[in-house]
Amino acid sequence: MPKMKDSGIEWIGKIPMEWKLRKIKYTLISRTENNNPVRTTDILSLTAKQGVVPLSEKEGGGNKPKNDFSAYRLAYPDDIVLNSMNILSGSVGLSKYFGCVSPVYYMLRPISKMDDVRFYHYIFQTTVFQKSLMGLGNGIMIKESGNGKLNTIRMRIPMDKLGNLYIPIADRKSQKIISDFLDDKCAEIDRLSNNIQAEIDILEEYKCSVITEAVTIGLVPDVEVRDSNIYYLSKVKYDWGLTKIGYVCKKLNRSFEANDVALICSNQGRVIVRGENVVGIMASEDNAMQGIKKNDIAIHGMDTWHGAIALSKYEGKITRVVHVCDSSEDKRFIVYWLQYLAFQGIYKLISNGVRGNTSDFRSWDKVKDIYIALPNREEQKVICDYLDKVCSEIDFIADSKKQQLNVLEEYKKAIIYEYVTGKKEVKYDEF
Repeated sequence: MPKMKDSGIEWIGKIPMEWKLRKIKYTLISRTENNNPVRTTDILSLTAKQGVVPLSEKEGGGNKPKNDFSAYRLAYPDDIVLNSMNILSGSVGLSKYFGCVSPVYYMLRPISKMDDVRFYHYIFQTTVFQKSLMGLGNGIMIKESGNGKLNTIRMRIPMDKLGNLYIPIADRKSQKIISDFLDDKCAEIDRLSNNIQAEIDILEEYKCSVITEAVTIGLVPDVEVRDSNIYYLSKVKYDWGLTKIGYVCKKLNRSFEANDVALICSNQGRVIVRGENVVGIMASEDNAMQGIKKNDIAIHGMDTWHGAIALSKYEGKITRVVHVCDSSEDKRFIVYWLQYLAFQGIYKLISNGVRGNTSDFRSWDKVKDIYIALPNREEQKVICDYLDKVCSEIDFIADSKKQQLNVLEEYKKAIIYEYVTGKKEVKYDEF
Protein backbone atom coordinates (compact mmCIF):
# COMPACT_ATOMS: atom_id res chain seq x y z
CA MET A 1 0.00 0.00 0.00
CA PRO A 2 1.59 3.33 -1.04
CA LYS A 3 1.83 6.25 1.35
CA MET A 4 -1.37 8.28 1.05
CA LYS A 5 -2.41 11.92 1.37
CA ASP A 6 -5.81 13.56 1.68
CA SER A 7 -6.98 14.96 -1.66
CA GLY A 8 -9.31 17.44 0.03
CA ILE A 9 -12.06 16.37 -2.37
CA GLU A 10 -14.84 14.29 -0.86
CA TRP A 11 -15.50 11.86 -3.72
CA ILE A 12 -11.79 11.19 -4.28
CA GLY A 13 -10.69 10.80 -0.68
CA LYS A 14 -7.05 9.77 -0.17
CA ILE A 15 -4.62 9.32 -3.07
CA PRO A 16 -0.95 8.23 -3.24
CA MET A 17 1.53 10.90 -2.19
CA GLU A 18 3.10 11.09 -5.67
CA TRP A 19 -0.23 11.50 -7.48
CA LYS A 20 -1.52 14.93 -8.48
CA LEU A 21 -4.87 16.66 -8.68
CA ARG A 22 -5.71 18.59 -11.81
CA LYS A 23 -8.80 20.21 -13.26
CA ILE A 24 -10.42 18.37 -16.16
CA LYS A 25 -10.04 21.38 -18.45
CA TYR A 26 -6.25 21.28 -17.97
CA THR A 27 -6.12 17.52 -18.57
CA LEU A 28 -8.64 16.78 -21.30
CA ILE A 29 -9.59 18.79 -24.35
CA SER A 30 -13.20 19.04 -25.44
CA ARG A 31 -13.74 18.88 -29.19
CA THR A 32 -16.88 20.26 -30.83
CA GLU A 33 -16.16 19.38 -34.45
CA ASN A 34 -19.37 19.68 -36.43
CA ASN A 35 -20.41 17.28 -39.20
CA ASN A 36 -20.77 20.23 -41.58
CA PRO A 37 -20.03 19.75 -44.39
CA VAL A 38 -21.27 16.19 -43.87
CA ARG A 39 -18.38 13.75 -43.55
CA THR A 40 -20.36 10.73 -42.33
CA THR A 41 -23.92 9.51 -42.02
CA ASP A 42 -22.92 6.73 -39.58
CA ILE A 43 -24.70 7.60 -36.34
CA LEU A 44 -23.25 6.49 -33.01
CA SER A 45 -25.28 6.02 -29.86
CA LEU A 46 -24.30 5.90 -26.20
CA THR A 47 -25.80 3.91 -23.32
CA ALA A 48 -24.63 3.23 -19.79
CA LYS A 49 -24.71 -0.51 -20.46
CA GLN A 50 -23.22 -0.72 -23.96
CA GLY A 51 -21.01 2.36 -24.14
CA VAL A 52 -20.50 3.82 -27.61
CA VAL A 53 -22.06 1.67 -30.34
CA PRO A 54 -23.45 2.17 -33.84
CA LEU A 55 -27.13 3.12 -33.64
CA SER A 56 -28.07 -0.14 -35.37
CA GLU A 57 -26.57 -2.10 -32.45
CA LYS A 58 -28.31 -0.16 -29.68
CA GLU A 59 -30.42 -2.46 -27.51
CA GLY A 60 -34.11 -1.67 -27.80
CA GLY A 61 -33.53 0.41 -30.92
CA GLY A 62 -33.47 4.18 -30.90
CA ASN A 63 -35.53 7.17 -31.84
CA LYS A 64 -35.62 8.06 -35.51
CA PRO A 65 -32.51 10.16 -36.23
CA LYS A 66 -32.62 13.59 -37.74
CA ASN A 67 -32.36 13.71 -41.50
CA ASP A 68 -30.05 16.71 -41.26
CA PHE A 69 -26.71 15.04 -40.56
CA SER A 70 -24.97 18.42 -40.49
CA ALA A 71 -26.62 19.03 -37.09
CA TYR A 72 -24.48 16.28 -35.52
CA ARG A 73 -20.96 16.40 -34.10
CA LEU A 74 -18.09 14.09 -35.00
CA ALA A 75 -16.65 11.44 -32.70
CA TYR A 76 -13.41 9.58 -33.35
CA PRO A 77 -11.84 6.36 -32.04
CA ASP A 78 -10.33 6.89 -28.56
CA ASP A 79 -12.67 9.79 -27.78
CA ILE A 80 -14.29 9.70 -24.36
CA VAL A 81 -17.92 10.30 -25.28
CA LEU A 82 -20.07 11.72 -22.51
CA ASN A 83 -23.78 12.50 -22.59
CA SER A 84 -24.05 15.87 -20.86
CA MET A 85 -27.73 15.23 -20.12
CA ASN A 86 -27.42 11.69 -18.78
CA ILE A 87 -23.96 11.35 -17.23
CA LEU A 88 -25.59 10.98 -13.79
CA SER A 89 -26.91 7.64 -15.01
CA GLY A 90 -23.52 6.50 -16.26
CA SER A 91 -23.88 7.46 -19.92
CA VAL A 92 -20.19 7.63 -20.82
CA GLY A 93 -18.05 5.45 -23.06
CA LEU A 94 -14.76 5.16 -24.95
CA SER A 95 -15.40 5.18 -28.68
CA LYS A 96 -13.96 2.58 -31.04
CA TYR A 97 -15.66 4.20 -34.03
CA PHE A 98 -15.71 7.23 -36.28
CA GLY A 99 -19.20 8.60 -36.65
CA CYS A 100 -21.60 11.41 -35.82
CA VAL A 101 -23.32 11.94 -32.49
CA SER A 102 -25.94 14.14 -30.88
CA PRO A 103 -24.91 17.73 -30.11
CA VAL A 104 -25.57 17.04 -26.40
CA TYR A 105 -22.54 14.73 -26.32
CA TYR A 106 -19.08 15.89 -25.27
CA MET A 107 -16.01 14.37 -26.90
CA LEU A 108 -12.94 14.44 -24.65
CA ARG A 109 -9.35 13.25 -25.09
CA PRO A 110 -6.09 13.91 -23.21
CA ILE A 111 -4.29 17.13 -24.00
CA SER A 112 -1.01 15.21 -23.75
CA LYS A 113 -0.66 12.35 -26.21
CA MET A 114 1.51 10.60 -23.61
CA ASP A 115 -1.45 10.14 -21.26
CA ASP A 116 -3.54 6.97 -21.35
CA VAL A 117 -7.10 7.89 -22.34
CA ARG A 118 -8.39 4.66 -20.75
CA PHE A 119 -7.36 5.91 -17.30
CA TYR A 120 -9.56 8.99 -17.57
CA HIS A 121 -12.39 7.00 -19.05
CA TYR A 122 -12.31 4.70 -16.02
CA ILE A 123 -12.47 7.72 -13.69
CA PHE A 124 -15.65 8.86 -15.42
CA GLN A 125 -17.07 5.33 -15.09
CA THR A 126 -17.04 5.44 -11.29
CA THR A 127 -20.34 5.92 -9.50
CA VAL A 128 -18.83 8.33 -6.98
CA PHE A 129 -17.58 10.64 -9.75
CA GLN A 130 -20.97 10.58 -11.45
CA LYS A 131 -22.73 11.37 -8.18
CA SER A 132 -20.32 14.28 -7.60
CA LEU A 133 -21.84 15.95 -10.66
CA MET A 134 -25.20 16.31 -8.92
CA GLY A 135 -26.06 19.99 -8.75
CA LEU A 136 -23.87 21.09 -11.66
CA GLY A 137 -26.95 21.14 -13.87
CA ASN A 138 -30.58 21.60 -12.97
CA GLY A 139 -31.44 17.89 -13.19
CA ILE A 140 -34.14 16.37 -15.33
CA MET A 141 -37.83 17.11 -15.14
CA ILE A 142 -40.47 15.04 -16.90
CA LYS A 143 -43.85 16.66 -16.61
CA GLU A 144 -46.98 14.84 -17.64
CA SER A 145 -49.70 16.98 -19.14
CA GLY A 146 -53.39 16.22 -18.84
CA ASN A 147 -53.61 14.53 -22.24
CA GLY A 148 -50.92 12.02 -21.34
CA LYS A 149 -48.19 13.70 -23.40
CA LEU A 150 -44.77 13.80 -21.80
CA ASN A 151 -43.22 17.25 -21.83
CA THR A 152 -39.53 16.72 -21.08
CA ILE A 153 -37.21 19.45 -19.83
CA ARG A 154 -33.58 18.46 -19.50
CA MET A 155 -30.79 20.65 -18.23
CA ARG A 156 -27.35 19.60 -19.39
CA ILE A 157 -24.18 19.82 -17.34
CA PRO A 158 -22.25 22.73 -18.86
CA MET A 159 -18.74 21.98 -20.07
CA ASP A 160 -17.28 24.91 -18.14
CA LYS A 161 -18.60 23.47 -14.85
CA LEU A 162 -17.43 19.98 -15.74
CA GLY A 163 -14.04 21.33 -16.73
CA ASN A 164 -13.49 22.95 -13.34
CA LEU A 165 -13.74 19.66 -11.46
CA TYR A 166 -10.57 18.08 -10.10
CA ILE A 167 -9.61 14.49 -10.90
CA PRO A 168 -6.70 12.34 -9.63
CA ILE A 169 -3.72 12.01 -11.95
CA ALA A 170 -1.30 9.09 -11.77
CA ASP A 171 2.06 9.10 -13.53
CA ARG A 172 1.90 7.80 -17.11
CA LYS A 173 3.48 4.45 -16.35
CA SER A 174 0.94 3.87 -13.58
CA GLN A 175 -1.90 5.00 -15.86
CA LYS A 176 -1.04 2.24 -18.31
CA ILE A 177 -0.56 -0.43 -15.62
CA ILE A 178 -3.88 0.45 -13.98
CA SER A 179 -5.72 0.62 -17.32
CA ASP A 180 -4.32 -2.72 -18.50
CA PHE A 181 -5.35 -4.34 -15.21
CA LEU A 182 -8.84 -2.83 -15.31
CA ASP A 183 -9.29 -3.87 -18.94
CA ASP A 184 -8.65 -7.48 -17.95
CA LYS A 185 -10.65 -7.35 -14.71
CA CYS A 186 -13.67 -5.61 -16.27
CA ALA A 187 -13.64 -8.00 -19.22
CA GLU A 188 -13.76 -10.91 -16.76
CA ILE A 189 -16.72 -9.37 -14.91
CA ASP A 190 -18.46 -8.56 -18.20
CA ARG A 191 -18.14 -12.18 -19.32
CA LEU A 192 -19.84 -13.32 -16.12
CA SER A 193 -22.55 -10.69 -16.56
CA ASN A 194 -23.12 -11.66 -20.19
CA ASN A 195 -23.54 -15.32 -19.21
CA ILE A 196 -26.08 -14.38 -16.52
CA GLN A 197 -27.91 -12.07 -18.93
CA ALA A 198 -28.10 -14.90 -21.47
CA GLU A 199 -29.74 -17.08 -18.80
CA ILE A 200 -32.23 -14.28 -18.05
CA ASP A 201 -33.03 -13.95 -21.76
CA ILE A 202 -33.71 -17.71 -21.99
CA LEU A 203 -36.02 -17.51 -18.96
CA GLU A 204 -37.93 -14.59 -20.46
CA GLU A 205 -38.26 -16.36 -23.80
CA TYR A 206 -39.54 -19.44 -22.00
CA LYS A 207 -42.08 -17.35 -20.10
CA CYS A 208 -43.29 -15.78 -23.35
CA SER A 209 -43.68 -19.20 -24.96
CA VAL A 210 -45.58 -20.59 -21.96
CA ILE A 211 -48.01 -17.65 -21.99
CA THR A 212 -48.40 -17.80 -25.77
CA GLU A 213 -49.29 -21.47 -25.82
CA ALA A 214 -51.64 -21.28 -22.83
CA VAL A 215 -53.70 -18.33 -24.11
CA THR A 216 -54.05 -19.62 -27.67
CA ILE A 217 -54.63 -23.37 -27.32
CA GLY A 218 -55.01 -23.92 -23.56
CA LEU A 219 -53.22 -26.49 -21.42
CA VAL A 220 -54.06 -29.68 -23.29
CA PRO A 221 -51.59 -30.52 -26.08
CA ASP A 222 -52.61 -31.47 -29.61
CA VAL A 223 -56.05 -29.84 -29.45
CA GLU A 224 -58.04 -28.89 -32.52
CA VAL A 225 -57.49 -25.30 -33.61
CA ARG A 226 -59.14 -22.99 -36.12
CA ASP A 227 -58.25 -19.86 -38.05
CA SER A 228 -59.15 -16.70 -36.20
CA ASN A 229 -59.78 -14.85 -39.50
CA ILE A 230 -58.15 -11.83 -37.88
CA TYR A 231 -55.14 -10.78 -39.93
CA TYR A 232 -52.89 -10.17 -36.95
CA LEU A 233 -53.87 -13.26 -34.96
CA SER A 234 -52.76 -16.87 -35.28
CA LYS A 235 -54.90 -19.96 -34.87
CA VAL A 236 -56.87 -20.39 -31.66
CA LYS A 237 -58.51 -23.31 -29.91
CA TYR A 238 -61.56 -24.48 -31.87
CA ASP A 239 -64.18 -23.89 -29.13
CA TRP A 240 -62.98 -20.47 -27.99
CA GLY A 241 -64.97 -17.39 -28.90
CA LEU A 242 -63.56 -14.21 -30.44
CA THR A 243 -64.58 -10.84 -29.09
CA LYS A 244 -63.11 -7.38 -28.56
CA ILE A 245 -61.57 -5.81 -25.47
CA GLY A 246 -64.29 -3.16 -25.51
CA TYR A 247 -66.96 -5.84 -25.02
CA VAL A 248 -65.27 -7.49 -22.01
CA CYS A 249 -63.46 -4.54 -20.38
CA LYS A 250 -64.70 -1.25 -19.01
CA LYS A 251 -62.41 1.76 -18.76
CA LEU A 252 -62.51 3.31 -15.29
CA ASN A 253 -62.05 6.85 -14.10
CA ARG A 254 -61.14 6.45 -10.46
CA SER A 255 -60.63 9.30 -8.03
CA PHE A 256 -57.63 9.51 -5.71
CA GLU A 257 -56.13 11.50 -2.89
CA ALA A 258 -53.13 13.78 -3.39
CA ASN A 259 -51.09 11.79 -0.88
CA ASP A 260 -51.81 8.42 -2.52
CA VAL A 261 -48.73 6.42 -3.48
CA ALA A 262 -47.56 7.06 -7.07
CA LEU A 263 -47.42 3.92 -9.23
CA ILE A 264 -46.11 3.11 -12.70
CA CYS A 265 -46.96 0.37 -15.19
CA SER A 266 -43.55 -1.05 -16.05
CA ASN A 267 -42.24 -2.76 -19.18
CA GLN A 268 -41.78 -5.90 -17.07
CA GLY A 269 -45.56 -6.34 -16.98
CA ARG A 270 -45.95 -5.17 -13.39
CA VAL A 271 -47.54 -2.24 -11.60
CA ILE A 272 -44.87 -1.05 -9.19
CA VAL A 273 -44.32 1.82 -6.79
CA ARG A 274 -42.45 4.67 -8.42
CA GLY A 275 -39.23 4.47 -6.43
CA GLU A 276 -36.02 6.34 -5.89
CA ASN A 277 -34.38 4.65 -8.88
CA VAL A 278 -36.38 6.82 -11.31
CA VAL A 279 -33.91 9.01 -13.20
CA GLY A 280 -34.24 12.69 -12.44
CA ILE A 281 -37.26 14.45 -11.01
CA MET A 282 -40.67 13.37 -12.22
CA ALA A 283 -43.23 16.04 -11.42
CA SER A 284 -46.75 14.86 -12.14
CA GLU A 285 -49.56 17.28 -11.50
CA ASP A 286 -52.61 15.68 -9.98
CA ASN A 287 -54.74 16.66 -12.97
CA ALA A 288 -52.56 14.28 -15.01
CA MET A 289 -53.22 11.38 -12.65
CA GLN A 290 -56.02 8.94 -11.89
CA GLY A 291 -56.81 6.45 -9.18
CA ILE A 292 -56.03 2.74 -9.42
CA LYS A 293 -57.02 -0.08 -7.06
CA LYS A 294 -55.80 -3.58 -6.38
CA ASN A 295 -56.84 -6.03 -9.15
CA ASP A 296 -57.47 -3.26 -11.69
CA ILE A 297 -56.13 -3.95 -15.18
CA ALA A 298 -53.46 -1.42 -16.25
CA ILE A 299 -52.71 -0.97 -19.97
CA HIS A 300 -49.97 1.54 -20.80
CA GLY A 301 -51.04 3.63 -23.78
CA MET A 302 -47.51 4.19 -25.09
CA ASP A 303 -45.50 1.16 -23.94
CA THR A 304 -48.14 -1.43 -24.86
CA TRP A 305 -45.81 -2.91 -27.46
CA HIS A 306 -43.23 -3.62 -24.77
CA GLY A 307 -45.59 -5.56 -22.54
CA ALA A 308 -46.47 -2.76 -20.11
CA ILE A 309 -49.78 -4.43 -19.22
CA ALA A 310 -50.46 -5.71 -15.71
CA LEU A 311 -52.90 -6.55 -12.96
CA SER A 312 -52.23 -4.11 -10.15
CA LYS A 313 -51.28 -5.45 -6.74
CA TYR A 314 -51.34 -1.94 -5.30
CA GLU A 315 -53.72 0.93 -4.67
CA GLY A 316 -52.70 4.50 -5.44
CA LYS A 317 -52.48 6.93 -8.34
CA ILE A 318 -51.08 6.50 -11.84
CA THR A 319 -50.68 8.61 -14.96
CA ARG A 320 -53.63 8.94 -17.32
CA VAL A 321 -51.42 7.53 -20.08
CA VAL A 322 -52.37 4.19 -18.52
CA HIS A 323 -55.86 2.79 -19.17
CA VAL A 324 -57.26 1.53 -15.86
CA CYS A 325 -59.90 -1.12 -16.53
CA ASP A 326 -62.28 -3.64 -15.01
CA SER A 327 -63.65 -6.80 -16.62
CA SER A 328 -66.42 -9.33 -16.11
CA GLU A 329 -64.02 -12.05 -17.32
CA ASP A 330 -61.03 -13.38 -15.41
CA LYS A 331 -58.88 -10.25 -15.45
CA ARG A 332 -55.72 -12.30 -15.30
CA PHE A 333 -56.59 -13.90 -18.65
CA ILE A 334 -57.14 -10.44 -20.20
CA VAL A 335 -53.69 -9.37 -19.03
CA TYR A 336 -51.97 -12.55 -20.22
CA TRP A 337 -53.65 -12.26 -23.64
CA LEU A 338 -52.64 -8.62 -24.08
CA GLN A 339 -49.09 -9.48 -23.04
CA TYR A 340 -49.07 -12.29 -25.60
CA LEU A 341 -49.97 -9.76 -28.31
CA ALA A 342 -46.99 -7.67 -27.18
CA PHE A 343 -44.68 -10.69 -27.48
CA GLN A 344 -45.90 -11.21 -31.05
CA GLY A 345 -45.29 -7.60 -32.05
CA ILE A 346 -48.97 -7.06 -32.83
CA TYR A 347 -49.29 -3.57 -31.37
CA LYS A 348 -46.85 -2.03 -33.82
CA LEU A 349 -48.91 -3.50 -36.66
CA ILE A 350 -52.17 -1.97 -35.49
CA SER A 351 -51.04 1.35 -34.00
CA ASN A 352 -49.82 4.69 -35.23
CA GLY A 353 -46.31 4.66 -33.80
CA VAL A 354 -44.99 8.11 -32.91
CA ARG A 355 -41.40 6.84 -32.62
CA GLY A 356 -39.50 3.79 -33.70
CA ASN A 357 -39.82 2.22 -30.24
CA THR A 358 -43.32 3.38 -29.32
CA SER A 359 -46.89 2.38 -30.14
CA ASP A 360 -49.72 4.83 -29.61
CA PHE A 361 -52.72 3.37 -27.80
CA ARG A 362 -53.61 6.41 -25.72
CA SER A 363 -57.07 6.36 -27.30
CA TRP A 364 -59.42 3.92 -25.55
CA ASP A 365 -61.33 3.62 -28.84
CA LYS A 366 -58.24 1.96 -30.29
CA VAL A 367 -57.69 -0.32 -27.30
CA LYS A 368 -61.27 -1.52 -27.15
CA ASP A 369 -61.05 -2.56 -30.82
CA ILE A 370 -58.36 -5.19 -30.08
CA TYR A 371 -59.55 -8.78 -30.55
CA ILE A 372 -59.27 -11.39 -27.81
CA ALA A 373 -59.94 -15.14 -27.85
CA LEU A 374 -61.84 -16.29 -24.78
CA PRO A 375 -62.49 -19.75 -23.33
CA ASN A 376 -65.27 -20.22 -20.79
CA ARG A 377 -64.75 -18.85 -17.28
CA GLU A 378 -63.84 -22.22 -15.81
CA GLU A 379 -61.10 -22.80 -18.38
CA GLN A 380 -59.89 -19.21 -17.96
CA LYS A 381 -59.36 -19.88 -14.25
CA VAL A 382 -57.52 -23.15 -14.83
CA ILE A 383 -55.22 -21.50 -17.38
CA CYS A 384 -54.56 -18.46 -15.21
CA ASP A 385 -53.88 -20.52 -12.07
CA TYR A 386 -51.31 -22.49 -14.06
CA LEU A 387 -49.71 -19.37 -15.56
CA ASP A 388 -49.60 -17.61 -12.21
CA LYS A 389 -47.66 -20.52 -10.74
CA VAL A 390 -45.25 -21.04 -13.62
CA CYS A 391 -44.63 -17.34 -14.28
CA SER A 392 -44.07 -16.70 -10.58
CA GLU A 393 -41.41 -19.40 -10.50
CA ILE A 394 -39.74 -18.02 -13.63
CA ASP A 395 -39.84 -14.44 -12.30
CA PHE A 396 -38.32 -15.53 -8.99
CA ILE A 397 -35.35 -17.14 -10.74
CA ALA A 398 -34.96 -14.25 -13.19
CA ASP A 399 -35.13 -11.64 -10.41
CA SER A 400 -32.42 -13.44 -8.44
CA LYS A 401 -30.20 -13.42 -11.53
CA LYS A 402 -30.90 -9.72 -12.10
CA GLN A 403 -29.79 -9.13 -8.54
CA GLN A 404 -26.56 -10.99 -9.36
CA LEU A 405 -26.06 -8.59 -12.27
CA ASN A 406 -26.53 -5.61 -9.94
CA VAL A 407 -24.00 -7.00 -7.49
CA LEU A 408 -21.46 -7.60 -10.28
CA GLU A 409 -21.97 -4.08 -11.62
CA GLU A 410 -21.47 -2.57 -8.15
CA TYR A 411 -18.38 -4.74 -7.68
CA LYS A 412 -17.00 -3.58 -11.03
CA LYS A 413 -17.56 0.10 -10.18
CA ALA A 414 -15.98 -0.36 -6.75
CA ILE A 415 -12.86 -1.99 -8.20
CA ILE A 416 -12.49 0.77 -10.79
CA TYR A 417 -12.77 3.43 -8.08
CA GLU A 418 -10.17 1.80 -5.82
CA TYR A 419 -7.55 1.64 -8.57
CA VAL A 420 -8.11 5.00 -10.32
CA THR A 421 -7.81 6.76 -6.97
CA GLY A 422 -4.75 4.71 -5.98
CA LYS A 423 -6.33 3.13 -2.92
CA LYS A 424 -5.27 -0.22 -4.33
CA GLU A 425 -2.01 -0.87 -6.13
CA VAL A 426 -1.78 -3.27 -9.05
CA LYS A 427 0.38 -6.25 -8.19
CA TYR A 428 1.97 -8.14 -11.02
CA ASP A 429 0.56 -11.45 -9.77
CA GLU A 430 -2.94 -10.00 -10.29
CA PHE A 431 -2.55 -10.19 -14.07
